[in-house]
Amino acid sequence: MTDAIRYIGINDHKIDLFEGQYKVPRGMSYNSYLIWDEKIAVLDTVDRNFTHEWLDNIAKALSGRKPDYLVVHHMEPDHSANIVSFMTTYPDAVIVSSQKAFAMMKNFFGQEFEDRRVVVSEGSTLELGNHTLSFVAAPMVHWPEVLMSYETSEKILFSADGFGKFGALDTPDEEWASEARRYYIGIVGKYGAQVQAVLKKAAGLDIEAICPLHGPVLKENLKYYIDLYDTWSSYAVETDGIAVFYTSVYGNTKKAVESLSEQLRANGCPKVAVYDLARSDMAACVAEAFRYGKIVLATTTYNADVYPFMRVFIEHLTERGFKNRTVALIENGSWAPMAAKVMKTMLEGCKNLSFAEPTVHIRSALNEESKQQLTSLASALCTEYLARQDTTANKNDLTALFRIGYGLYVVTSNDGSKDNGLIVNTVTQVTNTPNRVAVCINKQNYSHHIIKQTGLMNVNCLSTEAPFSVFESFGFRSGRTVDKFEGSEVLRSDNGLVFLPKYINAFMSLRVEQYVDLDTHGMFICEVTEARVISDKPTMTYTYYQENVKPKPETQGKKGYVCKVCGYVYEGDELPDDFVCPLCKHGAADFEEIK
Repeated sequence: MTDAIRYIGINDHKIDLFEGQYKVPRGMSYNSYLIWDEKIAVLDTVDRNFTHEWLDNIAKALSGRKPDYLVVHHMEPDHSANIVSFMTTYPDAVIVSSQKAFAMMKNFFGQEFEDRRVVVSEGSTLELGNHTLSFVAAPMVHWPEVLMSYETSEKILFSADGFGKFGALDTPDEEWASEARRYYIGIVGKYGAQVQAVLKKAAGLDIEAICPLHGPVLKENLKYYIDLYDTWSSYAVETDGIAVFYTSVYGNTKKAVESLSEQLRANGCPKVAVYDLARSDMAACVAEAFRYGKIVLATTTYNADVYPFMRVFIEHLTERGFKNRTVALIENGSWAPMAAKVMKTMLEGCKNLSFAEPTVHIRSALNEESKQQLTSLASALCTEYLARQDTTANKNDLTALFRIGYGLYVVTSNDGSKDNGLIVNTVTQVTNTPNRVAVCINKQNYSHHIIKQTGLMNVNCLSTEAPFSVFESFGFRSGRTVDKFEGSEVLRSDNGLVFLPKYINAFMSLRVEQYVDLDTHGMFICEVTEARVISDKPTMTYTYYQENVKPKPETQGKKGYVCKVCGYVYEGDELPDDFVCPLCKHGAADFEEIK
């Protein structure tokens, strides 16, 4: 990997099921690393079936030297099974791990290595010479004892099971996200809040490579991988589209799914993914349900319940904290249909789910009534897709003005060379004949400068679906120095400006008629030139943002200062006057002391 950091892991092509349930046709890697310095540290062991191969790898990497430390980040047996073998082979070595990990060693091996151990925790360091490991506690990602470590000289994060994926390393290259998503949702997915906490810690580190315990070392475009983990762990929508999951006994429910899928595509849905739960990999289906913002569940009534594969599927969803989604239901039943009621009851404990209307009721086979229900459901699920398209959008839907409240909005503009956007919370309808809207923007914002010159803007009304990443993107960076839409899907209104493809319930195109100087801010009085309603999701209010979207800073037991804008915690006795928050880029004036 580098002159000092060497890979000593193993590829496993004998395994068919990882953790006894996840199919791994491309095998599995058990990653282990060695840091060569004045002191030598071996990082983690491998599965028990590869003891001698792993010890051979270590001996080859050591070139006659002896290791000083075995660092144990995670006690799951695929990573810890060879602790005793290592300690027997190298009797002078010392184990470095968390207190909880040593307690688990007693459970697994009958000993805690009291005379050959160093207990570390959050903030502890291990000096090796030119290399230093700084430890990061990562409880419940996805076991309670987990540590990650950051090597400060080469800027490498050893991320335990984080950023791992299925598949051996000696198989042909494949898309990282597909198997990493299946791995994350299946194994770590329940612990989104804990992953978010670790990502927040990682944001303060200068990382040039990520070394997980499964899958490839990540060296390039780290933002891509970190952003995906942020999406997955915040239960946000990764892919725009609709996933349909079904079971069908005699083919009639399948016909309904096929008809719905055709209508969804015809209505502009960018991607429709369809899965037969009886024939598809269950873990992949679960991961796909978390990938999309809308899912359709279609199944038959079976023994006054739902078909078994659908029941298992929903149990997997609820076990992993399924939330923040729209769910549509299709049931089939010849004499006493119960499937829709059972599915809805099973999902009752999931947070922030909305159920699309109508529920489709099929009596054995499709008839005119159930066909009409399918058509109505397809239209309801595609409201925003129809509104996005010039050919099907109602561009004069002035009920968009009803979405204005004391909410949060993304105002988009264009400086002639690139698109820009910022978060504002002061948008007001001031007259209705004609329809005029007032927007206040701080003069220090680049958008104020652009709109003053061009006289054009779009106001995007954020919905309660918007994740914190939207506020990070449009609120914590300046459009003068970054392209806020780089790599994003771009949709444009008739005035040529961008409107957001998701996380909004309406947008309005505005043309400035009058400008009022308000000292620190400027007020733009605008005519409404276009208005579209995108969805029926509630508008994001400032209160909702503070209570449900903005991360709560983890300050318990810490001494230092917390950013009032994004919640970043600076630990230390005194905050430097010139300190700039690494997350939101606000200065020391926006920090307050932790009490």
